Amino acid sequence: MAFTRREFIEAAGGLVIGFSLPLKVRPYLADAAAEAAPTMVTAFLRVGTDDSVTILLNHSEMGQGVWTGLPMLIAEELDADWSKVRVEHSPTAPEYAGPSGRMGTGGSRSTRSEFERLRKVGATARAMLVEAAARRWKTDAASLRTENGFVLRGGEKLSYGQVAADAGKLPQPSDVKLKDPADWKIIGTPRLRLDTPEKITGRAKFGMDVQFPGLLTAVVLRSPTFGGKLKSFKADAAMKVPGVKNVVEVPTGVAVVAEHFWAAQSGREAVEAEWDPGEGGDFDSNVYLAKLRELSKQRGPIVAADAGDLKAAFGRAAHRVEATYEAPYLAHASMEPLNATGRITGKRCEIWSGTQSQTSDQAAAAEILGIKPEDVTLHTMFLGGGFGRRASSNQDFVREAVEVARAAGAPVKTVWTREDDLRGGHYRPMYVHHIEGAVDGAGHAIAWRHTIAGQPIPRGGRTDSSGYEGVADSPYLKSIAAHEVTMHSPPTPVTVQWWRSVGNTHTAFAMESFIDELAHAARRNPLDFRRDLLKDAPQHLRVLEAAASKAGWGGKLPAGQGRGLAVHASFGSVVAQVADVSVEKGKIRVHRVVCAIDCGTAVNPSGVIAQMQSGIIYGLSAALHGAIHLKKGRVEEGNFDDYPIVRMPEAPKIDVVIVPSKAEMGGAGEPGTPPIAPAVANAVFALTGKRPRAMPFAV
Repeated sequence: MAFTRREFIEAAGGLVIGFSLPLKVRPYLADAAAEAAPTMVTAFLRVGTDDSVTILLNHSEMGQGVWTGLPMLIAEELDADWSKVRVEHSPTAPEYAGPSGRMGTGGSRSTRSEFERLRKVGATARAMLVEAAARRWKTDAASLRTENGFVLRGGEKLSYGQVAADAGKLPQPSDVKLKDPADWKIIGTPRLRLDTPEKITGRAKFGMDVQFPGLLTAVVLRSPTFGGKLKSFKADAAMKVPGVKNVVEVPTGVAVVAEHFWAAQSGREAVEAEWDPGEGGDFDSNVYLAKLRELSKQRGPIVAADAGDLKAAFGRAAHRVEATYEAPYLAHASMEPLNATGRITGKRCEIWSGTQSQTSDQAAAAEILGIKPEDVTLHTMFLGGGFGRRASSNQDFVREAVEVARAAGAPVKTVWTREDDLRGGHYRPMYVHHIEGAVDGAGHAIAWRHTIAGQPIPRGGRTDSSGYEGVADSPYLKSIAAHEVTMHSPPTPVTVQWWRSVGNTHTAFAMESFIDELAHAARRNPLDFRRDLLKDAPQHLRVLEAAASKAGWGGKLPAGQGRGLAVHASFGSVVAQVADVSVEKGKIRVHRVVCAIDCGTAVNPSGVIAQMQSGIIYGLSAALHGAIHLKKGRVEEGNFDDYPIVRMPEAPKIDVVIVPSKAEMGGAGEPGTPPIAPAVANAVFALTGKRPRAMPFAV
């Protein structure tokens, strides 16, 4: 995106729609207790005289498919020719802010937050095009209809491009009627992704692809421990490396600026630096894990749910179960490591970044340079994966790029290596769950005491509700009269952040594993046990039944295989998964996963299926392999050799069922991840009688 909003409007040559609508939606990645007031938001659509329909997208495309799903909303109401639809990243400006008043992508909110707004944009443009055609034909607009990019009158037709210029001169209607869902032709139909040709041909530009004359490359030597400070450094040897232009101190460490990456990397290796290790100098993740284990056995100071008489309920128990579940630190491990490019010219700054947090990054750059946010131009690039890492709560990698460019006095692309990325913090926090439960003589769950211990994501001691999401609000607990959920939130020097599906990554594992343990203690079929508990949660029940039916639950499995299931709600959607596994030479092999999802309206079913597949592989990587360890303050893992992800030979066959639904729309980018770990763990128990209670799983 190489032009401004003003230039976009001036160059349109046809119909440009600027559309405002007050919406109240949960803020992007905000705590549930911090709801934002309704905010005016704006979107822009251009209908060109060449019949093209160009949409300026204010959300980041990181593989989740918004470059296709969101344009489908406009194209549906516009009755556009889908082959003529084009997409560009919007500028970073208040006009393009989302319902929270900010530009950003996360929380599986993109389609949900834009569903009504973008359809109204399309409907508004359609009404203006029809009115323009009616005036040309000197007829009543109500007598005309539209189809596939044309306004029609009997056997006559005018393309949108033919009337776009006239339509652009008309006032926008204050109110438009949206289509009845029964009349949808685009929404709900599978569509190939619009960004795929760009990526196949190499035209798509990611942050790492940014190049222009005079651009230098930098890598930064950072503290090896969290909270460490630079005491001194020597750059003599680094400056002798061919291609190195400068070595400068920045707030995060020492930046080596060079003509190209290899020179910068080689120069960094030659820098001699002395560090004060800071508060994280002696941090040990195993020691911290032991602390969380102890805390989880004590009632926490944060009470998330409390109902009934636990003492009396446990007194009536026919069987009691007690278990502890553990989830380690996890890195996001995006395929494209972090990077950002900064260019400072006088009182203006340009940034090129694959970011999930445009408004926050723009504000951070302005703060650093002492300029106004509107004097910072942020170009959103394609993201080679985000998973929450590129929605940094402290804008770390963009801040650093601006600091490097300022210190170097030149435009610089600051690149993180894979090792920098994996060791750079902002991990999914480590968590421990301790649960005690009971069933009565009839095999019904009657008591549940649950204590959670883990580091909060918000800084400053705020309660982190994401630590108990999926537990305190679980429909299981609503069916168990006596229950309690409490939490401990001990801080650490390690920086943590939301990771794909946030707290649900560990709460689903604990909840669905323990439900399975209670079912076996009651000597009941795990599916039937869940059915009873979910009798007042019809959406959960429908999804569970759909997955079980598709998987053939209760049917005969091949020799040496076990089957497990799990169901969990997150980000407005309910997902159930059934996993078929074997254990081969001490390693878990997942052969097949059946996934059912109710996300309300599935705008692009192909996109929903892809996101379920993606979420399953991502979650399976964590369940089988993922763990970040720290010893003496240093992260031990650094690349995919010691932080592996599921590769093609390990990948299971995945079948996805989209459950037809009239429920409120939910997300798709994140809800596929939480159920896979417990489904696999439950399958391993069904096969071996051994219960995996700590991730990554070992048998």
